[in-house]
Amino acid sequence: MRVVFMGTPAPVLPVLERLCGTPGVEVAAVVTPPDGRQGRGRRAAPTPVKAAALRLEIPVWQPDGLRSAESLDYLARLRPDIIVVAAYRLFLSPRALALPRYGCLNLHPSLLPRHRGPSPTAAAILAGDAVTGVSLLLLDQGMDSGPVIAQRECALDGKETAGGLTDALFALGADLLADSLAPWTRGDLPARPQDEAQATVSRKLERGDGLVEWTESAVVLERQGRAYAPWPGLHTTWRGQTLKLLEVNAMPDVRTGTVAPGTVVASGLGYGLYVVTGQGHLAITRVQLEGRRPVTGDEFLRGYPEIIGANLGSQPS
Repeated sequence: MRVVFMGTPAPVLPVLERLCGTPGVEVAAVVTPPDGRQGRGRRAAPTPVKAAALRLEIPVWQPDGLRSAESLDYLARLRPDIIVVAAYRLFLSPRALALPRYGCLNLHPSLLPRHRGPSPTAAAILAGDAVTGVSLLLLDQGMDSGPVIAQRECALDGKETAGGLTDALFALGADLLADSLAPWTRGDLPARPQDEAQATVSRKLERGDGLVEWTESAVVLERQGRAYAPWPGLHTTWRGQTLKLLEVNAMPDVRTGTVAPGTVVASGLGYGLYVVTGQGHLAITRVQLEGRRPVTGDEFLRGYPEIIGANLGSQPS
């Protein structure tokens, strides 16, 4: 079975590696976006998938897109039986979708039709979901809207970050794909249409999403802290400088009285910084001031005791 793998970021590497170790599968090529520019020197840097493919001695192809006649002709010459897509970040044209005999299969880190779109793990955390999972679907022209071939669930304990959850779901997806390939090609694994009435769509995260609105409840802010890790990260300002809130815990039952949201209140050592929210307190247990190293909330409080009583996010006087 000739497989062409399309992917970009590091979390999907277990999928590529598992494909390479699956009996009867030949990874004919890896398709990934062109090298980007990184660092102060703006040097060309390969995608994580390209770096892994070179290590595995798999041919790499890096087109700007898959809609030109030249790109489609090259893809056809690879003679794929299946195209496997995992966070490739580019849409495939109808002609590309029609090329492989057994279709284009996509791994998506959610239980479709819930949390379609570019940020499914962050969306699951923000929603407070008790369970999520990974879906193997047959790609169509829509966004994560194709019929589902197989799914596996993953229980959530309320401590996951988006980065860690994404890694775990693609590792789970690697096993799901390996177990599904043979029955899919034999016709033993039917694809079922998604229920459009149950569909939800996540959106692409932006830098501004991580800016704290202290009028939100402590529970919502704690979820945001996990959903926005590692990017864009939960952050606020103090004295005109960015203050990154690296680890936070909700204390929803603490009464705030008439204290304004965003106000830092005193706390005993071992509990970090307490900040008043729209409902409850948010304990900041790990924090980083702009230009400084990350420290615990207690260490920060010892170094900057004057933060007690300050209103985070307000303009400096």
